[in-house]
Order: sequence, then C-alpha cells, then structure tokens
Amino acid sequence: MTLVNRVLLAQLLGVISLVAVQPAVAGSRVSSVSTSVDTGATHIVQANSVAITDIQVEQTVAGLALRLATSGELLPAEIYTVDNTAFADISNAVLQLSTGKEFVVNEPAAGITRVRVTAIADGQVRIAMTGVDAPPVVNISIGETGLSAISTPAAMPTQSAQTPDSESLRIVVTGEDTTDDYFVPNASTATRTDTPLRDIPQSIQVIPRQVIEDQQATGIEEVLDNVGGVTFLGNSDGRGLDFAIRGFDDVPVLRDGFRLFQGDSVEPEVANLEQIEVLKGPASVLYGQAEPGGLINLVSKQPLSEPYYNLQLQGGNREFINPSVDLSGPLSEDGRVLYRLNALYRHEDSFRDYDSSFDRFFIAPTVSWEISDSQGDSSASRTDLTINLEYANDNDPADFGTVLFGDGDVVIPEERVINNPDEIVEKDYLNVGYTLEHRFSDNWQLQNQFRYIADDLDYSVLALPFFLDEPSGTVIRAFADQFSFDDIYTFYTNIQGKFTTGPVDHTLLVGVDLSRLENESATRFSPVPEFSSPLDIFNPDYFAVPKPDAESIPIAFGNDTTTDRLGIYLQDKIDILDNLILMAGLRYDTVDRESTDVLTDAETTQYDDALTPRIGLVYQPIEPISLYANYARSFNPSEFTDASGDFLDAEEGEGFEIGVRGEIIENRLSATLAYFNITKQNVATADPVVPFASVATGEQRSQGIDFDLSGEILPGWNIIASYAYIDAEVTEDNTADIVGNRLIGIPEHSASLWTTYEIQSGDLEGLGLGLGFNFVDERQGDLANSFAAGSYFTTNVAVFYRRDNWRLGLNIDNLFDTDYIESVNGFNVRQIYPGEPLTVRASVSYTF
Repeated sequence: MTLVNRVLLAQLLGVISLVAVQPAVAGSRVSSVSTSVDTGATHIVQANSVAITDIQVEQTVAGLALRLATSGELLPAEIYTVDNTAFADISNAVLQLSTGKEFVVNEPAAGITRVRVTAIADGQVRIAMTGVDAPPVVNISIGETGLSAISTPAAMPTQSAQTPDSESLRIVVTGEDTTDDYFVPNASTATRTDTPLRDIPQSIQVIPRQVIEDQQATGIEEVLDNVGGVTFLGNSDGRGLDFAIRGFDDVPVLRDGFRLFQGDSVEPEVANLEQIEVLKGPASVLYGQAEPGGLINLVSKQPLSEPYYNLQLQGGNREFINPSVDLSGPLSEDGRVLYRLNALYRHEDSFRDYDSSFDRFFIAPTVSWEISDSQGDSSASRTDLTINLEYANDNDPADFGTVLFGDGDVVIPEERVINNPDEIVEKDYLNVGYTLEHRFSDNWQLQNQFRYIADDLDYSVLALPFFLDEPSGTVIRAFADQFSFDDIYTFYTNIQGKFTTGPVDHTLLVGVDLSRLENESATRFSPVPEFSSPLDIFNPDYFAVPKPDAESIPIAFGNDTTTDRLGIYLQDKIDILDNLILMAGLRYDTVDRESTDVLTDAETTQYDDALTPRIGLVYQPIEPISLYANYARSFNPSEFTDASGDFLDAEEGEGFEIGVRGEIIENRLSATLAYFNITKQNVATADPVVPFASVATGEQRSQGIDFDLSGEILPGWNIIASYAYIDAEVTEDNTADIVGNRLIGIPEHSASLWTTYEIQSGDLEGLGLGLGFNFVDERQGDLANSFAAGSYFTTNVAVFYRRDNWRLGLNIDNLFDTDYIESVNGFNVRQIYPGEPLTVRASVSYTF
C-alpha cells in the first residue's frame, strides 16, 4: 500500500489515541511534557480540525502511556510500518504546542527508542514509534476515551497486555485531559449528542468538576451561582430546590438527560457529579414539558479505566463534617468491566434556631461493561452497558424561612424560626437504571436508557405559617401533616447517525421517550381555631399550644395521580459549509393525567399535546468566533382549574436569542454573550367572576442579556465569571394593577466572579489562592410587588495546597458575615430564606 493510499484510508477509517506499553515499574515517571500554546505551524489546516493542546508521556502501572489532550474528537488512524517504526497519521488534527510543531521523547522505555508527534502536510498530525530492531506490532481498538492499540515488539512472543509481568507494548492516545480545567469545549444537553459548544446555536454554560472542588460546594445552588441568568428561589418548604433561568421559575432539573419531574424533593448530591450543564432558553424540543427559561442537567461521574481512589474529609463551623470516598477502576482482568463508587455522610447544624441538624447518607455505585468491541476493526459494532444506582436519605429541619414586612425589612433576627424548632422532614430517594449503547459503525449508534425513581417525603406535625398580621407582628399558624410518595418510570431510546447528502454533512437524531409518574399524597390540616397556634415573632412562645397527634388532624386534601408522557423528536445538525451550521428540530408530546381525590373518590382527567420546534443557525467568520441565532417554543401543562373544575390549557412559550461565542484564548478561555426575548402565554390568572377559579389569559415576558466567561487565563490562573440583566414582567393579566410589575424573585442585575491561581514551580509549587464574589439585585416578593428582598454582595476566599497525592483546602464563604435574604418566592411569610452567615470549610484529601 502506497503512502497516498494509507493517508486516504486513514481519512476514511477514523480516530485516535495511541499507546505503547512495556513492562512497567509502578509509579515511575519516564517523561512528562505539558504544553498548551500556539504553534506557528505553517501546514494547511483542514476544515473542522481538532487541536492537540497537550502531550504527556509517563510510565504507569500498565506501562508507557502517551496521552494527547484535544479540543474535540479525532478521526481514527490506520497503523502502518516503515523499517522499524510504526506510524499513525491523523487526518483532522493540528498541533498547538509551546514546543512548536513537533514533540519528541528519546529512549522512553526499554524496547522503544523514540516517540515522535509532528505536524505534516495537508493539515495532518503523525505519531511515530520506533522500536530497537523492528517496528512494534500494533492492533487498534476503540475505547471510551479514544483509540487504543495493543503492541508487541516483533522479536517477543505475544502475551496478555493486562498481566504485570507482560513483555507486551501497549500504546494509548486518550481524549482531552480536563484535570484542573475550567474550560469545557463539549456538552450533550443542548443536542443530546456530544457536540462542541461552538457549533450550538443556543447559550449553554458548563460548570466542570474542578470548580465544584475549588469552591468546596456541597449544594447545586452554590455551583449555579456561577451561571449568568440563574436565580435560586429556595427549597420550596423542603420539597425540592426551585430555580429560575432568564426570569422563569420551576426550572426542570435533569439527571444525565433524564427528567426527574416530581421526583426531586431530595437535593441532588454534588459529590457524584462530573459537571453541571445549564441550557438557556426553551428546550421542549428534546425534553418535553418545561418552562421556557431553560433547564439544568446534572452529569454523573462515570467509571474509569485506571485505578483511582480518593479519600476526603471535610469539616467546618456549625459542626460541619463530611467524610467521603470516590473509588474507581477495573473489576475484570481484561478491563472490560469497570466500576465507580461514591459515598458520604454529612452532618451540619443549621445557623437558624432549629433543634435538629442536617444529616445525609449518600451512596452511588456504577458498573460499566464493554459487552463486545471492535477487535481492531473500527467499523465493527460495539455494545456497552452501564448500570447505576443512587440512594440518599435526609433528615433535616423543616425550614419555612422567615418573614418580610411591606418595605422589605427583616425585623427579627435571621436565625429566628417561624414554625416550631423541633419539626423535621425525612426524605428518601432511590434512582436506579441502565444505559445501553450499541454502535453499528463509526457513524451510526443506538442508545437505550431506563430509570426508576422512588422519592418519598414525610413531614412531622408542623405549625404551618400562613400569613403575617403586620401591625401586631403575629404569624397565623395551623397544625398540619403531609406525606408524598412518588414512583417514576422513564424510558429513552434514540438513534444517532452521520451521513452526507452531496457536500452537506448531517448529524441526525431520532428518538422517543416514555415516562409514568405515580404519586400518592395527602395533607392533614387542622381546623381553625381548634388547633391554631399563633406566634408573636418578637417574643415567640413556640409551645403555647400543645401539638396534636397526626391522627387527630383531619385530612384536608389528597390525591392519587398517574401521569403518562410520550415524546417523539427529530433533530438534524446540518453542516452547510465549513463555517455555517443549521440546527433544526421538531417534537410531538402528549401528557395524560388521571387524578383521584382521596376524600371524595372524584376523578379528574387532563390531556394535553403539543408540537414544539427549534431552529438555529451558527456562522463562524473565523475559527474562534461563533455567531448564532435561534427560535424555539415550549409547552407546560397547567396545574390550575377553571370554574368547571377542568384544567386550563397548557402554558406556551416562545423565545428568540442571538449571541456570540468566542475563544478569547484558543482552547483555554471562552465567553458567551447573548440577547434573549422570551414570552410565556396561557398563564393562569384569577377568574374575574368565579372566586378561587382561574382562566388562562395571562402573559409574561422576559428579555435581557447574559454573559458567561470561563477557562484559563495563564497557566495556573483559572476564572469563571457571569453577568445578567433581566427585564422580567407581567404583560397581560385580569388584575390590571399588576400589569408591568416584575416577576417574583428575579433580580434585574446579577453578577459573579470566581478565580484561582496556583503557583506552578519553585518551593511553593502547588500553593493556590481563590477569590470570588456574588452580587444579586433587589427582588420583588410577589406579583403585586408589595414587598421586596434587598440586594446583597458577598465575598468568598480560598487557599489550597497540593503536593504529590495530597490536597489541603480552606474556604471561607461570606467572608464579611453579611446579613442578606438569599431567596424570596411569593409570600411575605414562608419561602423567604436568609443566606448563610460566615461559613468555614476545611478539607484534606488523598488520591492514589
């Protein structure tokens, strides 16, 4: 085969990671080179070239490993030999190294005299490995992180590359190494495919694992402070976190692309997250019913092919303690079965005057199995199965927040509670399922996923706050008891394929998702005044009225509800030109709900269906810059009923967005600036004739800009920052007085900054500092805009030190102990949550 034919075949065959393994001395490093700046190479760069930004060679337990960090997916390369050298030419790569257009390591290990990576003509990169007397024999197979090749020097008998005393040679080139990285080039939430952010016509922000670790965040609300346009609206009286994106609340929270629906009373655990992806704007085209502001996708950690063990202990003020483990590696000798285990126990006292503490037990095992592989043929099929489980148990104070008066003042200490200090809520959460992937070829694959979620919530008997009598400072309360049990079954199947029509490339996605939610809930509510318990907030006597037994409180309302959802979607990413991309999608949804009243046995049904499109365009005038625009619609079934007791028509939303996404420093620092205009119609408003009934005549609109910046400014200097301006208001309503008013809890301006610097060399190498702030503008407490929560500014600092396998960290949040209201959500009593005072978290971790 001629060299020309080899190059042509390499362009057809596919991708990339290449590895050479010799008998290894565990833990000994042969060579390590890390580079990530522009090269000045003069070779021709092909369209859609992937940058190789970092190359490392190190001796591992398995042997000598060559690792390439890239900005995207490389095409496979055929291995061929000349004399005593094995070559692999990558057809869609470009070197961007501080050493220029070549990387060379001489005598890296016995049996290998040289490893060389260099840029060659026609926008290609060549990997060359030279043996002593003969070229290595290399067999290529595709792995999760790239392409791997098992290679044996020609003069030696072939042995298993997995045995410690093997004389075999294994060469692996992996995908991007994101250690210590704030820059994430790809995400799957916007398209359900692993797509470069620069090719997506919609704003999406990714918060990687490193940010979570640097900030020592324990809740996703802390992590999401880093994203422009995301507003935390509290924990909904302990029934799950509530967020708004671009002005619209009840944002869906997904787990690995799965809608949780009601199964989200337990706050997600960040210890098991690899990253958090925030998609802004209407997203119904792929995920069904949703508010038009956007959605949040939590991406779980996955099993690793190399052994990894991390033990961590965190401690802090308010008796905070949080031991955790993160373990991963192979379970089988051939490396086809992998596992990962995350587990922790967390205890922390509330800064408010509750008798109980926050206690959590969490465990999440995951096992992956490479059922079949390509056995050296990249065009052959491969099947992978991943089984995962998450379990969490919480015992927390039943926190109903504080009170605000008409002028927005907090007139009582923020630690004072307005229900009773001894009240708790217990929550259990189980999420178990599988992901099955089958690759028919390099271009076509099928993905099938299933999840079962059991979510149980049970309150103790509560002195439930209802309203505030401002002149007297008395909170009117009544005893209540509530439970809710959810069983959720969700099933996804989609087919993804790549093909061409003439000169146009397509990435097609066709899928269907099914779900069933079975909910049982009941609320006991005491009649007034038999079991009323008024509270003087200035001089509280919490137990002036004895608490009744739950059985003595009558059931006020409750339902057994079954909700079935079906969605069918189609999406096509069309590369019209090398720098012009069209994204188009269409989805059809049905929602069928049946509810039975537990008191009267009366049945209520609801049926909604909707067709939701999305279309977007990306234009890249130069490689680092993407200009984009999109239009999308959303729908969300209503929870309100009209005068006849029938559910209202579903809410409908539509959004326009234009933006620019650019790499300020190539493959290291990126920013997104977007303008948006979103309208939601069929909003429930008060029936002007029938009391306590609703009509779907309201309209709300949100427009503004948001900005996100993340990545590495200089080696060791990371940054993530955001700003948002949101003009969110009522544009139509039957109550004329509220037209033009701001939406609940949404600040007009908000901003955040977090930056860290780690010393890269010298005696202080590994020492790092972090500094950040959060600013949130004034927020209206209700649609009448009758009271507001004031603006606030908090400062956070950190210091950390890394040496060998150890990491020590100290974080101080709210450094100046600022008093502030973190969230407000529609009431002047309840769901008004004070922000945490000065918080200290120290940690020590060991990784091996």
